[in-house]
Amino acid sequence: MAGEANEGKLLEVEIDGGRYARIPLRTRVVMPDDELDAVIAEYAKDAVQPGDVLFVTEKIVAITQGRSYRLDEIEPRRLAVFLSKHVTKTAYGIGLGIPETMEMALREVGTTRILFAAAVSAVTKLFGRRGDFYRIAGDKARAIDGPTHNTIPPYNQAVVLGPERPREVAAHVRSLLGGDAHVAVVDINDIGGNILGSTLDKAGERRLVRILGDNPLGQGHQSTPLGIIRKV
Repeated sequence: MAGEANEGKLLEVEIDGGRYARIPLRTRVVMPDDELDAVIAEYAKDAVQPGDVLFVTEKIVAITQGRSYRLDEIEPRRLAVFLSKHVTKTAYGIGLGIPETMEMALREVGTTRILFAAAVSAVTKLFGRRGDFYRIAGDKARAIDGPTHNTIPPYNQAVVLGPERPREVAAHVRSLLGGDAHVAVVDINDIGGNILGSTLDKAGERRLVRILGDNPLGQGHQSTPLGIIRKV
């Protein structure tokens, strides 16, 4: 189902003198045994028009790649428990603030890099600077999603890693759409956004981040993991 704005979000925004529609595509809950190609065919293929940008949340890409893990499948080491206690919690997501997500960060990024990021962050926080941990730990750490109170089941009891090969995924999905629209795999939340892979040029990616700046897909139970940007 397309065309309904999520609560508190506008269907159109103006960026650099141009107006863009942000069209969320509502889907069923995507499960680990689903195939991304089938999800795109079912919910996006007929909705996308030439010149559109289809944006796909990194979470459903990762889920269909088998990169979702139940909490009871993850056994955090002592280091993960210790480091997670020192992560700043926000209202927008758990991040690496629980042992299970920190454990997966240690596995994904490596112990040395996570420890270096934590050490630098501890020093720079003394001077009022924030954000160095994720800048050093990198996109793989930043993309890890943990459960929150408003996460759709069964992912309220799971950790989802970032997707593998997002640029290749974007190119593949574009081919499924016939090549007349661009595709971006995005990590967007209420405090910022990042394009993990796309068929756009760098200028197009920067513009897309601005268009999605208020997170039109939302963070909770909206079940809108796909969306379309259309110039109007």
